[in-house]
This record gives sequence, C-alpha cells and structure tokens, in this order.
Amino acid sequence: MAVYDAEGAVVGSAPRWRMRAEGLWHAATGVLVRSLDGTRVFVHRRTGTKDVYPGLHDCLAGGVVAAGETPQRCAEREVAEELGVRGARLVPLFRTRFVDPPVRYHASLFEVRTDGPLSLQPEEVAEGWWTDLDELRARVADPAWPMVPDGRAFTAEWFRRRDAGEV
Repeated sequence: MAVYDAEGAVVGSAPRWRMRAEGLWHAATGVLVRSLDGTRVFVHRRTGTKDVYPGLHDCLAGGVVAAGETPQRCAEREVAEELGVRGARLVPLFRTRFVDPPVRYHASLFEVRTDGPLSLQPEEVAEGWWTDLDELRARVADPAWPMVPDGRAFTAEWFRRRDAGEV
C-alpha cells in the first residue's frame, strides 16, 4: 500500500499489515452508488471477517489505494470487485481526511449511478439493499445505527455539501 504523510504526499509503501498495525497514513477511496434517477443509494453490511469495522453497515464501496495506483483507478477497481459495477462513469465528489486512531487516511470520494444488476463480493459484503435518501439521512444521523465511522462521516459531509449545492 502507498504510505502518505499527514499533508497527503506519498512518502513510501508498506504492506497492509504494517499500515494497520502502525496506523500509517494512507489513502483510500469511497464510492457512493446511486440509482440512475438519484433517489436511492445502495447500502450494505460488511462481513464479519473485515479487518476494519467488521459487520457494520456502509453506503460506500471502496478501499485502500495501492502503491502506484491513482484514487480514480482504485475507486474503479473497488466498486467492480465489491459490487460488480463496471464501465459506469465515476464522478469525483470531494477529498477529505479521516482519523479514528489507529486508522488515518486521505479519502477521495466518488459517485456512480447504476440500477444494477449488482454482484456482491461474498468476502466483503454480507448483504445489501437500496434505500431512499431520506432513510439514509436518518440512519446516518442515528448514532445507534451500526455504521462504519468513516462512511457515516463522509455521508454526512456529502449530505451537507449536497444541501449547499456543492455536489
């Protein structure tokens, strides 16, 4: 995996186990999968075997940027692997950072529109479903709903930016 400094510059690479064990800065992507008409978002529950936030809900497909990989390419690869979405146009949304020690990373968020069909990767996605935007907003705002912290933060930011007309 590519290793970054706190400002976002690539400073080297390290195996995933070291990145996780030492809490190294890295980069990751998240892809919000919306229906073609934009009224629904695909939400899923992560498998219990994930190394970070196992068994929690998320509405972003994504993963860690590999050494030599661009965030765009990582997002394309991850949404294809996790949900079977191939060939659809990814639209950049925004970049931000996430810190929840020991997890620290620079995030590139994208959106893709599709009505499927989706093909869930069984190693990563336990189950998934479409939900409308009002339901998603309520879930993200509910601290009792078991959602990955980064997905909650990024989706809340997406709603804020969307409400402000920024995305």
